[in-house]
Amino acid sequence: MARAPVLRHGPVVPQVESLLRERLRSGEWRPGQRLPNEVRLAAELGVGRSSVREAVRLLARDGLLDVRHGAGTFVADPPDEGAGVVGVIDVGRLVRRARLLEVYEVRRALEVEAARLAAHRVRPEDVERLRAGLRRRRELDGGNAAAFVTADLEFHRSVVELSGNALLLSLFTAVRPVLFEALTDMVRHEEDLPDVADAHTDLLAALERGDEAAAVAATVDNLESVLSVIRAAVGER
Repeated sequence: MARAPVLRHGPVVPQVESLLRERLRSGEWRPGQRLPNEVRLAAELGVGRSSVREAVRLLARDGLLDVRHGAGTFVADPPDEGAGVVGVIDVGRLVRRARLLEVYEVRRALEVEAARLAAHRVRPEDVERLRAGLRRRRELDGGNAAAFVTADLEFHRSVVELSGNALLLSLFTAVRPVLFEALTDMVRHEEDLPDVADAHTDLLAALERGDEAAAVAATVDNLESVLSVIRAAVGER
């Protein structure tokens, strides 16, 4: 029986990749097994074939799938645990972290300015909307990684939107797909991610008071905590 689609609003390809990755991790498809064809997977997930094709390409890049032209797509054999070199999955993740570091540095710059501007422009009804978004983020914490990251990024997008600066919002929208993909991967696999729930609460409180300095400080506290993890992953201080 085909699976019911469980996709949420937002970029489709990262969600399809996450769904396929989870099915691989659960053992639904074993090493050497051929996956259903592109048409069938697209129908199961309720997405276009191009989205499935791109998700498969990303998983193949990470060494999880083996695409054999003319034969199909197969689950790759797991890397040799005793090998003395870094496996292809780790290399792929390292490359993504390096890219994420650059994106996160841009994110930090734009969100700090957005928080500063939003502190002057936020209205009571905006605070209620942010509070609802933060509540959703809290409810999803510890559950489905993709859903949690979606809620987190939606909260931050709302803050950027309240800055009233269309260019800042466009920049955030441009980097959001990269953030979604990499942060979802981090939430799933990192054991020592910092708890930034208090920083989010502090940001909301600062915006409600119209406190520019506190809004900036809460944003820096939140993003620097995660940046330290990313820097450590790519060997940068």
